[in-house]
Amino acid sequence: MTSITNHPVLVFALAFVLLWLSELLGSLFRGRGDLEGGLREHFGLLIAAALTLLGLIIGFSFSMATNRYDQRKNLEEAEANAIGTEYVRADFLPPADAGGVRALLRAYLDERIQFYEVHDETQLALVDARTARLQDELWAAVRAPAEAKPTTLLALVVSGMNDVLNSQGYTQAAWWNRIPQAAWGLMVAIAVCCNVLLGYGLRRSKAEILLMLVLPLIVSISFFLIADIDSPRGGVIRVKPQNLMSLSRSLRPH
Repeated sequence: MTSITNHPVLVFALAFVLLWLSELLGSLFRGRGDLEGGLREHFGLLIAAALTLLGLIIGFSFSMATNRYDQRKNLEEAEANAIGTEYVRADFLPPADAGGVRALLRAYLDERIQFYEVHDETQLALVDARTARLQDELWAAVRAPAEAKPTTLLALVVSGMNDVLNSQGYTQAAWWNRIPQAAWGLMVAIAVCCNVLLGYGLRRSKAEILLMLVLPLIVSISFFLIADIDSPRGGVIRVKPQNLMSLSRSLRPH
């Protein structure tokens, strides 16, 4: 399910076809009979209740997706602040070490920007490998002077570097944090049931046949939007590394 939700357009197409076929199946179940009198009234209440439940589930899932999107945005800002703060704190290091740490931080910053902009899995694996290597080098670069001459100021540098490394872990965790597959399964199941019920209640007039396209279209668009916001790399709506890019420009020699 996760691999499908990484492609919102595919989610839209599959959902629309599945839901339209569900309506068609519902109309075939009923045959040529018709709902009359009190039976149609009770059936209308059943459809209203099912659609209300579907709306609640879609709204809940949309809220989860937007919360995760906001979290990714906030962590991008926090990561930029951590790197920028550590770049300034490098002044507390011995001059021979400060230049090397700043150069490593600039290289590390470039890799963090690439993390947001790369979408190919092979390239992303390379970015992750370079990021891990730079993290080891950054930690070694501040650990050596701190061990050689432990002071309060150097402890502040080490603490700042720890924040830099931790912020990357928090960001990665947020990108892995997606809408659970069970929630997607529940939405799809309820949407299918609603469309089967709607198809069952149609009288097969020309006007109602056209109405068969409305609910599948609306629900499919909702699924598309949820998948798009929830997908960090595959959607149209993505978190852009604006703060990281702004920091990168400010750290470059003029």
